[in-house]
Amino acid sequence: MQPTVQYRPFPQQVPQRSPAAAAARRGIGPMVSGQHPQATLTAAQAAQQRDAQREASERAKMRSRKPTDKNIPEGVEECIIGDGVQRYRELRELERKLDSTMMRKRLDVQDAVNRTVKRYRTLRVWISNTVEDQPWQADTLDVDAFDFSTNIDSSYRVKIEGRLLDEEEDDLDSDDSDDEDEVANGDAMDEDGKEKPKKSKLPTKQYKLSHFFKSMTVDFDRGKTKDVMDQSVEWKKPAVATNATNLPNAADFDQLEFKRGGDENMNITINLVRDETPERFKLSPALAEVLDTDVATRAEAVMGIWEYVKAMGLQEDDEKRSFDCDERLKAVLVRDKGYIPYLPDAIIPHLTSLPPIKLPYTVRVDKEFHENPQPTIYDVQVQIDDPLKAALTSYLTNPTYAHNLREIITLNDQLGLLVQKIGNSKSKHTFFDQLSKNPTEFIAKWLSSQKRDLEIIAGEGVRGGGEDVTGDDWRRGGQESIWASDNVRESVNLLVGQRPKL
Repeated sequence: MQPTVQYRPFPQQVPQRSPAAAAARRGIGPMVSGQHPQATLTAAQAAQQRDAQREASERAKMRSRKPTDKNIPEGVEECIIGDGVQRYRELRELERKLDSTMMRKRLDVQDAVNRTVKRYRTLRVWISNTVEDQPWQADTLDVDAFDFSTNIDSSYRVKIEGRLLDEEEDDLDSDDSDDEDEVANGDAMDEDGKEKPKKSKLPTKQYKLSHFFKSMTVDFDRGKTKDVMDQSVEWKKPAVATNATNLPNAADFDQLEFKRGGDENMNITINLVRDETPERFKLSPALAEVLDTDVATRAEAVMGIWEYVKAMGLQEDDEKRSFDCDERLKAVLVRDKGYIPYLPDAIIPHLTSLPPIKLPYTVRVDKEFHENPQPTIYDVQVQIDDPLKAALTSYLTNPTYAHNLREIITLNDQLGLLVQKIGNSKSKHTFFDQLSKNPTEFIAKWLSSQKRDLEIIAGEGVRGGGEDVTGDDWRRGGQESIWASDNVRESVNLLVGQRPKL
């Protein structure tokens, strides 16, 4: 029997995450009372901070003093000769209409640029091959010898070349084209020689073969391949910036060549993986039944479901973002109710990457073919940006527009100052005109008005006070007078400080 072992007991403590008392804890950490300590600023830092605050205050004062009214005051037309005031008001009305139209059109252009505008064009691909050191090319064989080996490795070189057809050569109508990529063989060049009417078009960007694909691979016929590893051919586009202008050679080329050994005809398949933005996907049969198409982008799929919901009247009356699912939508969403914000995640299982474009080709190494070699030609449907999009983008980012806008702002500021000076001149004209007609009555009324204003500023009277301005309180000057009170001084300084400078 094992003897009983007794261990020395240790005092049990309540586990804590910090040495602070548990009662003083709130939330996830100890509370610190009082103000947080602030780092002491040096004299230079304090002076710099004061200067920054002073500059900000001065800029705010300048903005507040800047006149913004561009309308000529009423009554100015009575003081001038001619119809200049009426013409100016007509120009102001025309300016408002022009500004409204330009802003609306600019927003329309911006909206058009933000939309993904794509066109379909034809990329023509030529595939050909040449041979080197084939047995029928050797001239040094001894027909009387039993050993016919040449000790030379036969090889062939395959060239893949692509070019985007011009619109005159391209029979593809972008408005009536389908969303699927189609591959057509050989006789697409028969119509190249025919003249067609030229279409007026914007200058298009010159795209190269590597622009349309993110990778290319070549599959060889395994039955005739001696070494599968030696026969692998693969190209992947390197990662480059979207707006990069100088692309590396590995990402900017029109033709791709590879050389392999062999003295027999070989069947190969060239696989081209598309490089599209935004990416298009193959839709599941259930989703294709709803959208009536087999290929679409994520955004097109979501908008297609939304259009289907509205067309079928499945949208709920109270919650517009919710809808009922019919039999087709139940096959996609697997539920009775749908919610628009959840659609992007719900359609992910129904989207698969498009299969690569497969271009079969037979590498011919026999003498009969190379006496008159002919390339194999394929036409591949690809997507490009509409040239109008580049033109609209260049219009929106035109540096001349920003320069003209700054110049217009400067002229507007000058116009505001001129209108303000016209208003001041009009006030002076009215003052002196009334003074010249009846000086005694006008001065009495003016002094009464000044008295009422001073009473309001000093806070010692109400508006509409007495008309008598001959009292001792108003005639007396000095430090004890009403004119030297703090209220009058502060109020007058405030009014003067807010008055715009001419």
